[in-house]
Order: sequence, then C-alpha cells, then structure tokens
Amino acid sequence: MTVEFEVSGHVAHVTLNRPERMNAVDTASHRRLGEIWAEVESRPDIRCAVLTGAGNKAFCAGADLKEDTGLTGVEYWKSISSSGFSGIALRQMSTPVIARVNGLALGGGLEMVLGCDIVIASSTARFGLPEAKVGRVPLDGGMVLLPRLLPRNIAMGMMMTGRLVPAPDLERYGLLNAVVAPEHLDDEVERWTAELLSCAPLSLRAIKAVSRRTAHMQLQDAFQYPVEELESALLSEDANEGVAAFRDKRAAVWKGC
Repeated sequence: MTVEFEVSGHVAHVTLNRPERMNAVDTASHRRLGEIWAEVESRPDIRCAVLTGAGNKAFCAGADLKEDTGLTGVEYWKSISSSGFSGIALRQMSTPVIARVNGLALGGGLEMVLGCDIVIASSTARFGLPEAKVGRVPLDGGMVLLPRLLPRNIAMGMMMTGRLVPAPDLERYGLLNAVVAPEHLDDEVERWTAELLSCAPLSLRAIKAVSRRTAHMQLQDAFQYPVEELESALLSEDANEGVAAFRDKRAAVWKGC
C-alpha cells in the first residue's frame, strides 16, 4: 500500500509508504491521499492527524518524476484541486495536522509540510524546493506559502537555487515547532499529540478554520467573518464542559459536540 492509514486514540496516522522511492508521491499515492484526507475531515472521532514517511531517510521527496502522468505542466497546474497531494499544502482542512519529518522533505514533500499546523523534525532532516533545477516550479503551494511563512529573501533563495536547508536553520526562521535528535522524534510527536488531545476538539477546528480562512482579510473583516466551525465550537456542549471542569479542578471530558 502506497499510503498507510490507521486511527487509534482519536489520532489518524498517515504514512507515505514508498521508502524505495524516498516516499515520492505517484498517481496512486495522490489518489489515496485524497481519500484519506476526506475521511479524516468527515470523522468526528479523529481529533488530529500525524503525517510522516516510512523509513528514516525521507519524509517525502515530492512527486515521482519517474512516472509519466501524461500531463503537461500547464495541464497539471490547471488540474490542482483541494484534495490529494496538494490538499494538505493548500490548507483545505480544519482537522489539526502534525508533520513528523523524519528525513528529506523535498518539493511536494516540503509543500505538504507547509500545509501542516505543527512541524516536528529530526535534526537530520533537510528541506528544499528543487523544482527549478529540473525545469519545474513549486505548483502545489510552495510559491505562495513559503514567502508567507519565511522571510521573503530566505524563501526566494530556497526556491531560486533549490538548495537544501537543514532543520535547525528552518527552526530558527520559525517554520518548525521543534527539532530533536532522531531517537527522540516519536517521543516529541507524542507529547505534542497529547497536548492537542487535551484541548476541546471543536475549539481546535475553529482556531484552524478561522486562522486560515481569514489570513488574506483586513483585521475587522476577519474578526467578523462567519465560520461554521467557530459557531459550532461556541454552541457546543464542550464549551460548557470546559468551564465546568476548570471550576471543578478536574480534567475535561470532551464529547466533540
């Protein structure tokens, strides 16, 4: 299976499983990712997702250039949707997603990282958008997202040279939440996952939805913009449960409704 998917303890684990190809995304993987992200969004029992790559060499090396899709660059650009490979990069989800970056994150691999909410990386991980080196461009979100998340010249330098940037450098620029030794990567991801699960799931979805859907708006317009996830959180039973638990000095029991 090119992408593994399992759910345990309210956490969806999504693993790109093509280690022999550095977890590069082919057509089958693209299709499967679209199905997985749609299921993650539709299931209220899933409170967060962890995205990673199989093995210890690569998170994802991007699109599999050995595969002939039959599409020209323009045709691919016009066919980009909010699902599949580009769905996570283009920020179409309200479920929180953690990127567990265990190795190289190149091209579309880095673009998927850009679409995640929390990024935990191995100290040996490296990141890059090398498309220009092979006559391509970062179509799946890189050109529009990277300059918004990094200082402009750092982003442009990465895209225009294709150079690989070590995880500690990107942590310094604020793109990564934590960089740890490879042997501590899983423990760090588990800590962040546990912290997410300790919060009200509808609150997390509302925070993500409002933050991402209003990023392009003027402040006052963004403040008043109606977002379905926000209203659901404010009207939920969990909103009352959270306050009651605080007053009772106990852990809240979230129902997700």
